Amino acid sequence: MRRTLLALTALLVMGCTPVTNARGYLPDPDAEKSIGIGKDTKTSVQQRLGFPSTEATFNGDAWYYISSVEKEIAFFHPTVQSRAILAVYFDKDGKVTDMKHYSLRDGHVVAFESRVTPTKGRELTFLQQLFNATPGVPVGGGQGGVGGSPNPGGGGGPPGGGGGSYP
Repeated sequence: MRRTLLALTALLVMGCTPVTNARGYLPDPDAEKSIGIGKDTKTSVQQRLGFPSTEATFNGDAWYYISSVEKEIAFFHPTVQSRAILAVYFDKDGKVTDMKHYSLRDGHVVAFESRVTPTKGRELTFLQQLFNATPGVPVGGGQGGVGGSPNPGGGGGPPGGGGGSYP
């Protein structure tokens, strides 16, 4: 009994031990220092630093090498301990124009909207969709769908009939 309690306690303690994960680009200061502004090209940067984590979509040509360290305890969401971003900027000829380092302090918190746009009609469960997909039976099982209309959008259906009967 005592050993079982001790083993259970040990498992609980091990389950609450924080796990630290390093993700993304692993910074290499020597390789970063060897890149010359105005001298190196995209090819030489890729040979020294590898493929970028992401590339700029708007406002110029830039490569971003992103690394982060996260800490996770048990089943809780991981928290970001540190984040480092190396931004390499290029001109139109593909030569390096600038290199900058960013961290968590340089970021901005973005508030996402959690509201949902209401839609007409109703959502069907998986089983309702499965049973409504019976071969040879019109959609809605002859009940006329939502609100008595065979068309879920409330319209009269396609031009030229299409009243829901099958040949």
